[in-house]
Amino acid sequence: MDTKGHSFLDRVFNILKDETADEVPLIQFKHPKELEEILSNDLDISINVDDKELENSVRKILQYSVKTNKVTFRNQLYGPMDPYGLAGTWIAEAFNTSQYTFEVAPVFTLIELKMIEHILKLFGIPGGDGIFSPGGSVSMLYALVAARFKKFPEVKSKGMQKLPEMTIFTSEDSHYSIIKAAHWLGFGTESVISIKTNSSGQMIVNELNKAIERQLGLGKYPVFVNATAGTTVLGAIDDLEAIASVCKKYDIWMHVDACWGGGLMLSATLRKRLQGIQFADSISWNPHKMIGAPLQCSIFLLKEKGLLHEANAAAAQYLFQQDKFYDVRYDTGDKSVQCGRKIDSFKLWMMWKARGDIGLCKVMDHVMSISEFCLRSIAEREGFRLVSDTLQCPNICFWYIPVFMRKREENDEWWALIHKITPKLKELLTLSSRLMIAYTPLRHHKNFFRLAFTFHPVLEENHVLEILKSIEECGEMVNTDMV
Repeated sequence: MDTKGHSFLDRVFNILKDETADEVPLIQFKHPKELEEILSNDLDISINVDDKELENSVRKILQYSVKTNKVTFRNQLYGPMDPYGLAGTWIAEAFNTSQYTFEVAPVFTLIELKMIEHILKLFGIPGGDGIFSPGGSVSMLYALVAARFKKFPEVKSKGMQKLPEMTIFTSEDSHYSIIKAAHWLGFGTESVISIKTNSSGQMIVNELNKAIERQLGLGKYPVFVNATAGTTVLGAIDDLEAIASVCKKYDIWMHVDACWGGGLMLSATLRKRLQGIQFADSISWNPHKMIGAPLQCSIFLLKEKGLLHEANAAAAQYLFQQDKFYDVRYDTGDKSVQCGRKIDSFKLWMMWKARGDIGLCKVMDHVMSISEFCLRSIAEREGFRLVSDTLQCPNICFWYIPVFMRKREENDEWWALIHKITPKLKELLTLSSRLMIAYTPLRHHKNFFRLAFTFHPVLEENHVLEILKSIEECGEMVNTDMV
């Protein structure tokens, strides 16, 4: 028996412990070609090495990797993972099985079903269905496939050729995955109608009404409305109740992209912000974002039981035999677009089992409390300016204006300079390993920063103030010669 590699597993914990220690910097940034040169021997796989040399290469690779476990990693809508989730990942990977049939994942199948049942109740659609997926983009594919199949079941066998020209509606601030899904599924990107948002980033429902009427007047078939509960940048939550009324009026499938904001449902006080989500035909939520489940961990929920299987089943005889020795209804893989599928539910189960509804509620409330503190601090701090003072999800968007810019006339030239200062400031923060933070333009707004807060690690007020201090200090290093 080949035991090569088994002893290396004993080293892994120490490697991870060392390379994620508090004193290790967030990032030692190198440009691509420079990094390629530094790691040229380590990246080469043409000749095998012993365990000691392999360990050295792994440590060197981690040395130049981003340490997402840091308080100062604020770059994306995910962050450090829940330690119970990490434990679940280690176990899931070690057992290396697939979620498609009960026979190879008996207890993991029951866990997935139990997690889906619990989350369906949480979102107000008990009796529905669901599946774990790799991420929100795949969940969007599931939603569009289900909506189309519900209206035109013949699409599964005959394709799109004889179907009416369908249209899809989404806010201008929604996630780009809906554009990709429309392309992949043959709707075409021009079928996606963008609906204007208000100053807080929420879809203007009256504009949605008018857009649907226009498409009907053109002889098109409105099939899908994508509402967002937590937009990527501003964290905006659409008026879900009003959108549900529109969808009911026109008999259109309502999907809620709650990939980011779905975590609010964990809080007894905050879930009212998502009032109306219970009327959705489908919902997507990414626990690997705000609540810290290890990547990847996404859930697609569906109100109608059985539709997911009908729309996606291919009935492969070598995998989903109907004459098995157990109840084949527990073979859930044919609901999926994937064949092999990781047991992602187990790491979420580990977190939930350890913390319970009450524990997760407390952390969610704390995250919003810290976000509110950050919002107030930025509003009161000289040199900082909020893009929006409305806090819907734990997103805070703002500009930092260096001292030399503060007394100038805020004309087009001034804003053009701010547009360049923001990415330069991000560069300084990254190269100094003080903070990784996202920036973006949005509609008429020039480049600004987005701070998004997640469950882990648990931030306190002093952490927020240190983050703002880093932005301030690096911001005052920027001058016109740099940009």
